[in-house]
Amino acid sequence: MLWTPVRSSGIAQSIQKLLPNKLPPSLVPRTGNLYEVLSRSPGGGVGTKVHQIRWSEKQIGDSYWVVTRSRFKCEGKHGKAWGLLYWKNKLVSPREERIRGSLKYTWAEGRSVAKNAPNS
Repeated sequence: MLWTPVRSSGIAQSIQKLLPNKLPPSLVPRTGNLYEVLSRSPGGGVGTKVHQIRWSEKQIGDSYWVVTRSRFKCEGKHGKAWGLLYWKNKLVSPREERIRGSLKYTWAEGRSVAKNAPNS
């Protein structure tokens, strides 16, 4: 049998066609409080990089938490999470810390990206 490589974009398009128009909440990449973001990840978000949306708005790039532990309650809307903070791509402390601001701020997966400042 002859094997021919398939372009990855073609595979992605095929998978998109198989998915329903309205994705289930667990598959929708969206922001929320820290526990909502982590509870959508496999394994409770352990190993996931997360950042506060406001860091990008304040031009703070490459800053994030790497989640080491998490506990959820109220169906993933509340809980506790611990991790390692990387501030501007440098590890702040090698010790695991409790992640603060979990409910107060809006969070997203990945690293913060400094948005372009408007030209004046």
